[in-house]
Parts: sequence; C-alpha cells; structure tokens
Amino acid sequence: MSRYPQMLSPLDLGHVVLPNRVLMGSMHTGLEETGDWNRVAEFYAARARGGVALMVTGGMAPNREGGVFPGAAGLFTPEDIANHRRVTDRVHGAGGRIAMQILHAGRYAYGPDCVSASAVKSPISPFAPQELDEAGIEKQISDIVTAAARAREAGYDGVEVMGSEGYFLNQFLVRHVNRRTDRWGGAYENRMRLPVEVVRRVRAAVGPDFIVIYRISLIDLVPDGSTWDEVVQLARAIQAAGASMLNTGIGWHEARVPTIATSVPRAAFTWLTARLRPEVSIPVIASNRINMPEVAEAVLAQGQADMVSMARPFLADPDFVAKAAAGRAAEIAPCIACNQACLDHTFSGKISTCLVTPRAAHETELQIEPAAVPKSIGIVGAGPAGLAAAITAAQRGHRVTLFDRAAQIGGQLTLAREIPGKEEFRGLTDWFATMIGQSGVNLRLNTEATVAELAGFDEVIIATGVTPRDPAIPVEGGQAVSYVDILNGTVTAGPRVAIVGAGGIGFDVAEFLTQRGTSPTLHPADWMREWGVGDPASSPGGLAPAQPEPPARAVTLLQRKPEKPGRRLGKTTGWIHRAALAAKGVRMIGGVNYERITAEGLHITFGAARENPTVIVADTVVLCAGQQSDRSLADQLIAAGRKPHVIGGADVAAELDAKRAIDQGTRLAAGL
Repeated sequence: MSRYPQMLSPLDLGHVVLPNRVLMGSMHTGLEETGDWNRVAEFYAARARGGVALMVTGGMAPNREGGVFPGAAGLFTPEDIANHRRVTDRVHGAGGRIAMQILHAGRYAYGPDCVSASAVKSPISPFAPQELDEAGIEKQISDIVTAAARAREAGYDGVEVMGSEGYFLNQFLVRHVNRRTDRWGGAYENRMRLPVEVVRRVRAAVGPDFIVIYRISLIDLVPDGSTWDEVVQLARAIQAAGASMLNTGIGWHEARVPTIATSVPRAAFTWLTARLRPEVSIPVIASNRINMPEVAEAVLAQGQADMVSMARPFLADPDFVAKAAAGRAAEIAPCIACNQACLDHTFSGKISTCLVTPRAAHETELQIEPAAVPKSIGIVGAGPAGLAAAITAAQRGHRVTLFDRAAQIGGQLTLAREIPGKEEFRGLTDWFATMIGQSGVNLRLNTEATVAELAGFDEVIIATGVTPRDPAIPVEGGQAVSYVDILNGTVTAGPRVAIVGAGGIGFDVAEFLTQRGTSPTLHPADWMREWGVGDPASSPGGLAPAQPEPPARAVTLLQRKPEKPGRRLGKTTGWIHRAALAAKGVRMIGGVNYERITAEGLHITFGAARENPTVIVADTVVLCAGQQSDRSLADQLIAAGRKPHVIGGADVAAELDAKRAIDQGTRLAAGL
C-alpha cells in the first residue's frame, strides 16, 4: 500500500479525471522569452513524465500593458499559438496535462504603460499606473478572454486566471488600491465585479470541457486587504461564474511578511484553505511551502484541501510524484526554498533554475548521459561541489572515490543547517547521503587525501572548500572566535556579541545568536506571531501587530563597507533577514575600521581618517570576515605534474555560494 494514498488518489473534475492530487504551480522561468520552444517544451515534458497530475505555466500576458515586464510572453499572434502548441503536444505525448496561466500584472507591470483600478503606485515599481476608464476595463476583460480562447486553440487543457498576489484582478478587490466610486469600486459587490466577470466570460469562451482555475488571494497581508467574509463571497461568486477549481494565493508581492522563503514553516497557510473548503463545492488547492510528499499527504488527509500545489519542488525534482509513488521518496531532491536560483534569477532577468538541481530549465543543454569511456575519478571534499560531482559522475558510470577529512558529509551545509529558519538544509544533506549511498560512490570519511593517494586516478577533482579568513585584528584580551566554532557548538557566546562582517554568514550568525529557544520556523503559531500574521476574519488583509520574542543576546553586526549592512544579500530574501534582525534589536553599523579586540570588546573607528574611536562592548567577538579558498592540495598536485579540476569554494571563495558549487560540480562531471 502506498504511503501517500490521499496524494496519489484521482480527482474527478467532471469532464476529466486527474490521476493524482498534485498540481505543479505556476513559475515564471523566463524560458518562453528565449524563443527556444524546444527548450520550453522539454522543461514541461520532463515534469509530465515525472507523474504530476496537472501543470500550470508561468504567467502569460493577455496584452502588452499587462505584461510583468516589456516583452513578456503571451499569445498575441498565430506564431505564438503555434509555438505553444509545440509545448502542449510534447506534454500530451508524455502523458501529462497543462494549463496556461493568464497573468495581468496591473500596477506591478514594470513599464510606463501599466494600468490599474486607480492611479496608486506600487512600492515595488517606479511606474505609476493609469486609472482605467470603462472602455479600458472592457479592453482588459476582452484581452483576458481572448488569451483563454487562444490557450484552448494552442492545445492547453485549461487556464489559470491569476487573481491573487496583488496582481491586476486583486488590485480591484481591495481598498488598498481601488479608490474608485463607480460601478467598479466602493462596495465589495462592485470591487469584485471585475474578477467575476472575467471568469464568467472566460468560461463562456472556452466551453464546459476545459479546466478553469481561479487563483484567489486568501490573505493579502497588506493594509486594507480583503476580509474573510469578502474572500468567501468572492469564492462563491467565482464558482457560480464557472471556475473548475480555486487555487490558493498567499500575500501580495509588496507584503512585509515572507510567504515562501525557507524560514516560513511548511504548510504555514493551509489553515486558510481548510476554512475555505467547506464554503464551496469545487476543489480547493492548497499552496505555499508544501515541499515533500509527507507534507502534501498530511494536508490532504486532514481535509485541508482537495489538491496541493507545489511549484519550486518541481524545479528541484521533476520526478517528484513518480518517486513518491514508487516508494522512493528519500530520493526526491528537496526544494529548500532558498530562492537563490529561482526567484532571485526571475527578478534579475535570468533564467530560473534550482540550487539543488542545476538541470532545471536547462534540460536540453545539460545532459547527464552514460560516459563513453568510464574512468576512475578521485574527488576530495564532500561539500556541495564535491557531492554534486560525485553523484553525477557515478550516474554516468564512472568509478568514483570521494574523500573528506571530516566525519560526515556536507561541508559548509552542516553549518548552514544550524541557522534558525534554515532547517531545510538538513533535508538537503540527508538527500545527498541517500544519493551517495545509492550511486555506488566509495565514500572515505575521516581521510586526509594526499598526492600519493590520488596518483592512480584518471581524473582528480578538488572540492576542498574554504577556510575562514583571518581579518588580522590585534587581540589584546577578550574572546575572539570564528563563526565555525559558534555554529558547531564548540564555543558558546556571551550575552553581548560583536560580529565582524555583515555578509551572509554574519547575518546567519546573528540570527543564530539572537534566537531564544526553538526556531519559529518549526512552530507555525510562533512564526505567525513573530511576523504579525493575523486572521482576516478579524483584521482586513490578515495583518496583526508583530510580537517577536526578545533576543537571547545583545548583538552588534559590523562591516567595513560604508553601506547599509545586508544590501548584498539575496534579491528576494535579503529584506527578510534585515527585518528579522531589526526585530531582534540587532545594531547594524557600516563603514568601520577594526582596531583591536580587548576584554572590553571591539574597538573601532570610522572612515579613512580613522575618526570617532568607539568601543562596542562585547563579551564575545565573532569573526565572519569572509573566506579564503583551501587550495593547498590542488597546488601540491599541480607541482607534482597533475592537472586537477578545482571547483566550489576551492575555486572561488566569495561568500559561501552553494548554488555555484553544485552547478560547477554537476557540469564538470557531466562532461568528463
């Protein structure tokens, strides 16, 4: 019997029966904009072969003014329809089903022609929208309906009408944006008129035997957002207008509450889906931070939803459903919700992929095929770069031996997983262990590899990582320790801490040292209280006063760069880390010179003239001043006449970049 009977049970939509309860949610990968439709088709076909019941594409613009950015993909011409037909044909040939998301960005559109309910500028765009008149509203409705009809012509099995996350239709729903006094504003019956009319006319255009999903915002997490009664009223009206299913949207993009980052608890918002489900008779889909089969199964078994939506987990592993069905869940490459290669790429204009699985969205270019000539390969370093190289090389048929001086695999990942809010990294190291065990790699831990020991291998890969950089601050007393000693538990910091270095590691250490008790990521109620997530039944938009726990220590975070600390953190997650530390009262100071460390604390000055000498009173000074590559073995091999491959931190020590390390390891091994 399957371990996931609910997740793998069919879902009858009337005109079609889906084979299981897993939806691949919409992700904007940027692939459609490349114009390489074979690449687009293979991305979706790979996931269809992996067994997902239904996929939703990235958002397709219904018109130019509604595109998320200038040049955003859509179905505007017969050529567009033919290109999309290549995708749907490939998906259907792989046994899958696919719906096209119609996304009108409204005031979120990054262009001067953006439109909305009212001329209220978004805080995440420099462009103020034009307030639509009656003719303008009719044009938007007509264009959305036309996009739906063209999606059917292109062979899609359905459409998803994007009505959440603060996009166009959502903007009409709430007073936060909609300041109108005509029949499209004011009373809620007027504010919900647009999405209901869109769904009614889409259904009329596509007929009864076509899936129509409406993405509904259950909690806006912005001021003057929807009340729960309004959400229910809209859901019932959307059902009556002809929707097949309701998919869950959580939070607007401008909300100051994280909704999908790794620090958000798993299934943190399914209590809202559970509340909506009895209010309607069509299936309700739960979403956000559902990343493993056991999480999905629990949501469904508890009656919180009829189906679960997972987006980024299908970047991490296209075979998610097939592996779960075959009893191989431990082999599912886990989505750790880091955002580094997916959303950060999206908002930087790059192709979205995955830190864990670099082949995501690169299926046609990064091939993992049997080696023409199997080789013996020695790999030194069982951090992310070495692990990725070892697994990939072994999959190709090479004979791989992996050395590490430590007693466990993971390298710097073993430190990252100790940070509150980064618990998902434990699942990543567990997955690496599973795959190393199943791949036939000869793993030799507690072993210091030498030049002599590596002499017999056809290829040698050096992935020895990094060592902490010594900032050379004079120490005249007091406690000065490396971040490694803090995170591995060798040293316990005192009640007052100064952290030297405000990069990613410095922020992580600050979060580690300020956390009191268990991480709120593991306790949804604590996390909601800390971030101010309330109940939309009592507070419009679901906002409540934030009540963070008092910090365990008084922490000061410092950096040499004369800029705002944390400015260079992840594009979509940096604000979360800055806000979390601010809530814990962490002082952040930039533009300093480190003069010396004494029993009193850390002595600093400011600027090139070394002015304003100040003492940061501290019991412990933690050094997070960057890293340097550990290349000693590589240099010895080169001196001995070998030509080792050097990857990961041993190649470039800038920050601790697991994304680059895993990508390097995978690509190197794919080409050996």
